[in-house]
Amino acid sequence: MMRTRPLKVALLGCGVVGSEVARIMTTTADDLAARIGAPVELAGIAVRRAGRVRPGVPEHLITTDAEALVGRGDIDVVVEVVGGIEPSKSLILKAFEQGASVVSANKALLAKDGTELHAAAAEAGVDLYYEAAVAGAIPLLRPLRESLAGDKVNRVLGIVNGTTNFILDKMDTTGAGYSEALEEATALGYAEADPTADVEGFDAAAKAAILAGIAFHTKVTAADVYREGITEVTAADIASAKEMGCVVKLLAICERAADGESVTARVHPAMIPLSHPLASVREAYNAVFVEAEAAGRLMFYGPGAGGSPTASAVLGDLVAVCRNKVAGTTGPGDSVYTRLPAKPMDQVVTRYHVSLDVDDRAGVLAQVASVFAEHGVSIDTVRQQGRDGDASLVVVTHRATDAALSATVDKLRALDSVRDVASIMRVEGE
Repeated sequence: MMRTRPLKVALLGCGVVGSEVARIMTTTADDLAARIGAPVELAGIAVRRAGRVRPGVPEHLITTDAEALVGRGDIDVVVEVVGGIEPSKSLILKAFEQGASVVSANKALLAKDGTELHAAAAEAGVDLYYEAAVAGAIPLLRPLRESLAGDKVNRVLGIVNGTTNFILDKMDTTGAGYSEALEEATALGYAEADPTADVEGFDAAAKAAILAGIAFHTKVTAADVYREGITEVTAADIASAKEMGCVVKLLAICERAADGESVTARVHPAMIPLSHPLASVREAYNAVFVEAEAAGRLMFYGPGAGGSPTASAVLGDLVAVCRNKVAGTTGPGDSVYTRLPAKPMDQVVTRYHVSLDVDDRAGVLAQVASVFAEHGVSIDTVRQQGRDGDASLVVVTHRATDAALSATVDKLRALDSVRDVASIMRVEGE
């Protein structure tokens, strides 16, 4: 039998995602009630500035006093799509104090203070759900937390930022430079007016922290994630990747060490072979591989951003926490028990693509190869092209630590025959 008293929902934020959440809640109210077992009522919408035209959003619900809305005392669920650290964190903690569950899409806050927020939710006996914080509409966090709860996840590898994937895809398919591809992404609405969070890898690093924490049952914050963006990726890097039968992607990589004593989380551009499924992820789409001991390799693919896809994830969480409210229970909380340290990047082992500008004369290749050997970095392949006294030398290594590669590059730069270390990029997916 359906409960007659409606569950009241406070919405914090009414931008691209928030307005879509409000629209879906009002237009599909009957369906949501049937799925939950109780009516759901949008009780208020907190915004920074009132007076804006928001099509499809009931004007009488708009308020600029988010704290008063959250503190009303009759709110069952707070949906937070404001973003940032404050005032979002304070509002979420206030919601918990009032006995309200929270649905959030705030990756930056969760990557920084997720453990604290989970503890506060557990103490209050309420839910904290945030499927929309990572990979948009793709169901990813709940499968990690629930479907794979009986398995051991060893690796998570994926494309979790649609803006950077769009830019790199355009550079690969059209030959555009970075600036030109970024301009197109901005014009199409994939990139913000200030794209720093995306192109410098901050967005992907926050998502990697969340993924690593859930996958490995340990505390991982954004500060633990090694981060490189795509601003230094050049058309020459894209061309070199093509010559190797590869494509360049910005990857989030979370791994459990082979000895089980540590984890790594990193975000950086990497060359991956065209045979790898991630190589075919185009435009602004996201895709994530999860490697577990019993389940094997699982791939999750779909739109990773945008109002409607992100709102879909928010509404999925809303239904889940509302069902829990009706049943008088809560869902799975934070599962942090392994307390594995995050290994620093200089100890991480991977492959490298190193492009050098060198003198076109006899003995240079042997000189370069000896530097790699001196630092214990073995060479997989070498490609050399000469031109009017200069030459380009491309070296692809076997697996080595970041520290060993850095020492190698420092020594190479000191050689008279090496005019420039043109680029260094990791190679993944093999």
